[in-house]
Amino acid sequence: MKKFIILAIVLPSVLSSCCQTEGRLDLVEPLVGSGGHGHVFVGANVPHGMISVGPNNVSEGWDWCSGYHDSDRTIAGFAQNHLSGTGIADLGEIIMMPFLGQAQLVKGTGNGDGYAEAYDKASETVAPGYYSVMLSGGRLKAEMTADEYVAYHRYVKNPSGGGSGNDIGVVFDLVSAPKSLMARKGYLGSSFRQTGARRIQGYRTSDEWARGLTVWFAAEFSSDIESVEGDSLAFAVHFADTDCLEVKVALSYTSAEAALANVAAATSFDRALSDARKAWDCALSAIEFEGITPLADTLFHTSLYHTAFAPQLFSDASCKDRRYTIFSTWDTYRAAHPLYTIIDPRAGDYVNSMLEIAEESGRLPVWHLAGVETDCMVGVHSVPVMVDAALKGVDGVEPERVLAQVRKLASQPVEGMEYQDGYLPADKVNWSVSRALEYCIDDDAVARLAEFCGDTLTAERYASRARNYRHYFDPETGYMRGRLSDGTFREPFHPSWSMHMEADYVEGNAWQYTWLVPHDVHGLISLFGGEDAFLRQLDALFAADEALNEGASIDITGMIGQYAHGNEPSHHILYMYAYAGQQYKTAEKVREVCNRFYTTAPDGLIGNEDCGQMSAWYVFSSLGLYPVHPVAGVYVFGSPLCREAVIHTVSGKDFRIIARNNSSDNIYIQSVLLDGRPYEYSWISHEDIMAGGELVFIMGSEPSDFGSAPHVRPFAETTIK
Repeated sequence: MKKFIILAIVLPSVLSSCCQTEGRLDLVEPLVGSGGHGHVFVGANVPHGMISVGPNNVSEGWDWCSGYHDSDRTIAGFAQNHLSGTGIADLGEIIMMPFLGQAQLVKGTGNGDGYAEAYDKASETVAPGYYSVMLSGGRLKAEMTADEYVAYHRYVKNPSGGGSGNDIGVVFDLVSAPKSLMARKGYLGSSFRQTGARRIQGYRTSDEWARGLTVWFAAEFSSDIESVEGDSLAFAVHFADTDCLEVKVALSYTSAEAALANVAAATSFDRALSDARKAWDCALSAIEFEGITPLADTLFHTSLYHTAFAPQLFSDASCKDRRYTIFSTWDTYRAAHPLYTIIDPRAGDYVNSMLEIAEESGRLPVWHLAGVETDCMVGVHSVPVMVDAALKGVDGVEPERVLAQVRKLASQPVEGMEYQDGYLPADKVNWSVSRALEYCIDDDAVARLAEFCGDTLTAERYASRARNYRHYFDPETGYMRGRLSDGTFREPFHPSWSMHMEADYVEGNAWQYTWLVPHDVHGLISLFGGEDAFLRQLDALFAADEALNEGASIDITGMIGQYAHGNEPSHHILYMYAYAGQQYKTAEKVREVCNRFYTTAPDGLIGNEDCGQMSAWYVFSSLGLYPVHPVAGVYVFGSPLCREAVIHTVSGKDFRIIARNNSSDNIYIQSVLLDGRPYEYSWISHEDIMAGGELVFIMGSEPSDFGSAPHVRPFAETTIK
C-alpha cells in the first residue's frame, strides 16, 4: 500500500519553506486537456499567478483558445500570459521566439510570420512550473519557468546538435495572439523601446474578448544587447557571444512603471524553478489523496493542479492588497469557488476583488478578464460566489459589505432583468429559460444573505424572485420551456433541440436545463407531482437518445443519454437522486462519468476545462462529495474514489475521509460514520468539514437503502434525503 503522508497547509507567504513530498508533482499529467476540446494551458506558472508562460502554435481556431493544442507540431513563439480552458480566445501576448544566427524574416502581420517552426513533440518536457522544448532542429533548447509576476526564459545552444558558431537572438512579436471567434479588431497597437544595455520595455493593446486591453511588459536579458532591428509590430534583438541567454519578462495590467518594478524584483531562473516546484507541491498538498487505483491518484492530482490556474493575480507586486481577475463565474460558481473556500487561503481575496470591481464600476462582475468586463454567458454569478464566502465566514469577507453590492442585482445592466408577469418572454429575450433559471439561483443567494444579515425586506423580495423558475415548468411535458409574451409555451417543442447562439437555452436544451433549480430541489420535485415522477424523469434523462440536431452547440458533449457532462449546467444533476431517496443512483452515475470522461490522455477532458470547473467537479467527486447548491453550505454524497484522503482546511483543522472496502466494484455507500458515530444523512455541511474530524464511508457492491429515510434540514430549501 502507498505510504500516506499528512502535511499542514502552507500559506502563500511561506511557500518557499514548504517541504516537498517525493513524487507528488510526478502524479500530475500537465498535457491532460490540451487535446480534444479541453483548451487547457500548457506551460509554466505558479498557483494563481499573473504569469502563464508557454508556447503558442501557428494554428488558430476554437481549439487554440489557450494558444496551444496537442495535435499541433508548430511553435510560433512563447507568450507570457494565457487563458486556460475557455471557449473564447484572448491573452497569449508578448510573444518571444529565440533563433540562432541572423534574424529571420519578421513581418509582424500574422501568427509566427517568418520565424515559426515545426518541432519534435518528443523533445517537449512539461511539469508543474516548468516547460522546455528543442528548437532549430535540436540545436537550441528553450526552457521556461515562472513566479507570480515574472516569466523566466532560458535559451541554451546544443553544441552536439550543431548549435555552435551562431549567436542566440530573440524575436518579439507584439501583433500576434490567439484569435477570438468574435468579430472584433484584435490587435490595436503596440510600442517598444530599449531602456538599458540589457532592457526592453513596451506594451500591446488589443480588442479581443476583453475590449481595450493594454498589457505592459519589461524584459531583462542576461547579456548586453548588441542591436535591435524591426518596428513596433515585431523586432529582433541580437546579442554577441551567447551560448546561453536568460530573459526575465514581467507584465503589468496597470502601467509601464509597474512592469519595470515587477521585473526588478525577479530572482534567477534556477531559484524561480525551485520556488515554483515548492509552490505547486504546497498547492497539491492541500488535500492528501490515496486513490483506489493509480489512475485515480493521477487524475486527482492533475485535476487539483488545474483548479489553481485561475483566478489569476491582477495587481502588481507593489500593491498592498492582492487583487485577482479571470472570473469565469458561470462555470466556477458551481464547484471551483466552493473548493477554494475549503482549501485556498486566497478565497477571501477573490471575493474582495469582486467587491472592489463592483464598488469601482457600479456593477457586479459577470465574466471579468484582466480588468475588463466581457459580459459573457448568462446570470450574474459573482453573486453566489460572494454570498457563499460570506455565509461560510471566509476570512476577510464582510457579509454586510457583500450584501451592499448583491442587493443591487435586480438593477444590473444585463439582459433579461426585467420580468413580464414573473418570466422572460422567449420572443423578446434570447436564451430566456437559461437566463431566468440562472438569475433565480443568484436571487436565492441574495435572499439567504439578506436573511442572515437581518434585512427582511430584501430577503423577501429576492426569495420571491428566486421562485420565478416555476413559470417555465410545463407539467404536461415535464420540462422547462420558453414562454411567449402571450403566456403560451413556444411551439414546436422537442426537449433535445437547441441552436448554439439562439434558442431558449444557452449551450444546452430542455433535457439539461429542466434540472437547473439547485436552490430549491424540493420545489422542483413538487412541480413534477412528487418524488416518483421526479425520479422517472431523471431516469429518462440518462436513458434518452444522445442524438442532437444540426446546429446544436458544440459545447454539449460527454453524453449519457441527454445528460451532458462536457458543459457546466449538467454538473449537479447526478447528485439530485439523493434528494428523492435514491442516493445509490448518484453513486452509479458518478462512477460512470469518472470512468468514461476523465482520462490521462491529452483529450482526457470531455469539454472545455473552463478555468478549473471541469477539474473541480472531479476533485469533489473523488472525495465522495459535491456542492449541488454552494450557497446552502451542503455537500451531497456520491461515490468516493479514494481509500483515504485528508483535507487540510483553511481553518487549520484536518478533515479525514476514509472509504472502507472501496474498489472499482464496491461503488455503493452502505453506511456512514462521522467521528465514530452512525451518520444517516446523505450530505455533510461545510461547517462539519471545517471543524475537522473523520468521515467514514462503508462501501459495497450492491445498492443499499442508505439515505432513503427522510431527514429535515434547518432550512427546508436544502432538505435532502
